[in-house]
Amino acid sequence: MNPEFHQLGKLLIFTGFFIVVLGVLFLLGDKIPWLGKLHGDIYIKIKKKNFTFYFPIVTSIIISLPLTFVSKVMIIIRKQTQFF
Repeated sequence: MNPEFHQLGKLLIFTGFFIVVLGVLFLLGDKIPWLGKLHGDIYIKIKKKNFTFYFPIVTSIIISLPLTFVSKVMIIIRKQTQFF
């Protein structure tokens, strides 16, 4: 088998797995009651101008930390095994 196709196959499997995990997170995202309603999330509502501003800064940080950790671990594993 051609080495380029072997690498492409691994890349496609990884990309497919990532899309499945992302899809599951979208499906289960509304089932987590605290997601988007943490202390520190910015929520401003002005009734006179019918304006609402919402920025989930703390929720973004909490989601970012495990994603960063997982990506760093994957980079370390990739460098050690040359899997991808």
